[in-house]
Amino acid sequence: MVVYVLSDALGETAEAVARAGASQFDDGDTEFFRVAYANDRAAVLRALTDAKRRNGVLVFTLVDPELRSFVRSEAGRLDLATVDVLGPVLDAFSRVTPTPPRLLPGLSHRLDAEYFRRVDAIEFAVKYDDGRSVSGLANADVVLVGVSRCSKTPVSMYLARKGYKVANVPLVPELDPPRELDSIDRDRIVGFTVRADKLRQIREERLRTLDVELGAGYADPSRIAEEIRFANRVFRQLGCAVIDVTYKAVEETAREVLEVLGEGES
Repeated sequence: MVVYVLSDALGETAEAVARAGASQFDDGDTEFFRVAYANDRAAVLRALTDAKRRNGVLVFTLVDPELRSFVRSEAGRLDLATVDVLGPVLDAFSRVTPTPPRLLPGLSHRLDAEYFRRVDAIEFAVKYDDGRSVSGLANADVVLVGVSRCSKTPVSMYLARKGYKVANVPLVPELDPPRELDSIDRDRIVGFTVRADKLRQIREERLRTLDVELGAGYADPSRIAEEIRFANRVFRQLGCAVIDVTYKAVEETAREVLEVLGEGES
């Protein structure tokens, strides 16, 4: 059996359907020929003629109604077996929704590309979370800096799910900020600041979760004040934008980060 796969995009969808169908037949010699980016009648007619010459079946996905109609007309003239994969789906959807189809080839592939872009961004955020690595900071869309427990990680992950590569770096008085920050555009660095009393509350709750004594220096008011002063000095040295996250939800902080980047939330 010979199967021609015709598409106005890559043809992956049509080929997957064709192979699924062919798998139901005891014919291990099925040949598949994919004709991609067939966007005009000449390309379509060549595929139809070849499929007829080889006594094959034509499986196609075309979003253009005129091209689909042309395939049906010419296939009838040639007495060629065809399978319209996309047409019936578009027709059914059109009957139940007032929104007209966009009729743009390859949209599903573009959605796949967007999905993988977001996966890459999430992997990036995990790799560069909490200063675990600084070697790739220059590849980040934005670098968040601030003291511990000021929502750097949740904001990083929120933005990563939207496709942004985000790294975050903790600021600790005993450690100099990584030198890699000096080579990054200042408009791609955002500092997070927070009120001392709110940060103490957050850290105390964290210690309770870990079943650690509240007297630990991590939540000590003088220690917190020292960390915040140090962070503010670093922000001034970097010349970066600063966002007060004290009473902001993750979504609100993320929106402000995007505003710093000059982008609306996507």
